[in-house]
Amino acid sequence: MAMTFGTGTSGQCHSRLRVRTNIKRNFMETNQDLPTLPRRRLGRTELSIPVVPFGTQGFGNNFGFVSDEEAVDLIKHAVSIGVNHFDCARCYGDSMRKLGLAMKEIPREDVIITARLCCHSAADWGGYGDGRPNYSAERAIADLEDQLELLGIDYFDGMLIHDPGEIDPTLEKGGTLDGLLQCKARGLVRYLGYGMRPHDFHLKAMATGDIDLILCFNDYNLIRQNAADDILPYAAEHDIGVMNGWSILRGILTGVDLDAEIARGRWKKEGDVAAAYPIWEWCVEEDISILQLALQFCLKEERIQGNNIGSLNVEQLEANVRAASTPLPDEVWEKYEARFGADN
Repeated sequence: MAMTFGTGTSGQCHSRLRVRTNIKRNFMETNQDLPTLPRRRLGRTELSIPVVPFGTQGFGNNFGFVSDEEAVDLIKHAVSIGVNHFDCARCYGDSMRKLGLAMKEIPREDVIITARLCCHSAADWGGYGDGRPNYSAERAIADLEDQLELLGIDYFDGMLIHDPGEIDPTLEKGGTLDGLLQCKARGLVRYLGYGMRPHDFHLKAMATGDIDLILCFNDYNLIRQNAADDILPYAAEHDIGVMNGWSILRGILTGVDLDAEIARGRWKKEGDVAAAYPIWEWCVEEDISILQLALQFCLKEERIQGNNIGSLNVEQLEANVRAASTPLPDEVWEKYEARFGADN
């Protein structure tokens, strides 16, 4: 199911709309009494994954420095509270190296690891190619083998072809997917997929019959749900697992003070920030966690099994777990739909 709504403003912004630190639904408080994180079946892979897989970019130094020791402790804590699916990529800073350090202390069977073959700049992410995307099977095989060595593991649960600029070269005989199929036959990876945004790319890849899982991004969240137009129906019909990126719009829907972030220049009040702004205002007015609203909204869509989120520290990780594990009352959704509109 999908919901749509308007993006009208809610009037002038007053001081009462500033984020309060004593909101009763404070999902940023850390304690040991965490609710059980729901899990879902990732399509025909039959993998049971947490509804908020851990995107490793969170500790890759892209959003703040995380030491090796801090990253290892964070990863081990995530596993202990049920966030045992890690989605990693070379382009996520140095997070793969840190995950590899943690894997020296974690039994392989205790975690699910999905990774990427980054195609948007092959020379940057692993040294393969001459600066242009290298869609050859040889590059795919070498890259996957190198990533296994980097992590110190024997196999990946999933490998996704990541952000190709063209889809056809990845599907050709001797291309990227062909290389991954060879790796799958050798037992180096269990399931294959794509992580990208263009819907026509996803549909063409899924039509091959070789795709077990996909990751779409920025197309299913509080401000847009167009993945429900074509990607989600096709994936559900063919039992293909779906992971959803940007459920919290790369931090916009986490509860940060948007006025303050705009004022200090982190964001401009345009595009996704402008679209999210009235929802943020409404959540502050109604004393509702926008993080909880954003994640629970995505969880209403059962054709999505995982909403990948990166965490910088334990506080963020546990906030995500609590928000994803605590349903909102029906009256909140009734107010939300009355304010922003809904089609169901």
